[in-house]
Formats: sequence, structure tokens, C-alpha cells
Amino acid sequence: DSGTFLGLGTVTGSVAIHIAFSLQVSWGRGVGQPCWPPGSPSPPVSPQRLYYVKEAHGIVVTDVAFVPESRPGRELLGGHEAALLSVAVDSRCKLHLLPTRRSLPVWLLLLLCAGLIVATILLLQLTFPGFL
Repeated sequence: DSGTFLGLGTVTGSVAIHIAFSLQVSWGRGVGQPCWPPGSPSPPVSPQRLYYVKEAHGIVVTDVAFVPESRPGRELLGGHEAALLSVAVDSRCKLHLLPTRRSLPVWLLLLLCAGLIVATILLLQLTFPGFL
């Protein structure tokens, strides 16, 4: 519902979750119209895949849907970032849970930047005495 993820089901029964914004490709002049020199191989496109289960279903996946971010949906999610329901031709439904991605806290990132600045100043002071 938020547009962050893209869920895919394949004819082989596999299920994947990609980050939606990493699928954007703009090589050409027109919006959404890829353009590259004729005769050259197409540029590689590698969207970031967060989750993949090969042959999660034994047959064609006919529908996928993310669990909505409502109160019952959040209870189903638990500590996971997203949940995808997949349905196959044989009417079996499976729930796929995407674990929460780890990230650096902002305060730690700022502390590392400050440390890098101090280390650079000290290195400049040692290399060029009287610099500051």
C-alpha cells in the first residue's frame, strides 16, 4: 500500500519482493522510454531483490497482495517489515514475511562523521606543523 515494495509471482511458482524505487530506469530522452545506441547490448538492470523463494508453490502463482498496514495487518506483521500473500493455481495461499532491514542510527552516523573530521584535522596537523 505504501509503494515501497513490489511483489512478484512467477510461472514456476517462485515469489520475490523487490524495492520499488530501484526498478526505475531512465536511459533515454523521453519519460519511461529507454534509449541506447542501436546494435549495442542493453545496459544491465539489477533491481534490489530483498526476498526470493524458488518454487514456493509447485505451480503458477496467480495473485500476490501485500497485507495492508491496518491494525489487524500490523498484528500479522509482528516485527517484520512487510508481508506478502501469494496464491497459486491450485488455490493454495502462502504468507511470505520480509524481515526488517537493519540500518545505522542517525546519531551513530553523525558521530562517525565527527570522528572523521577530527582525524583529518589531526592528520593535517601532523603532516603540516603549524597548519592550524
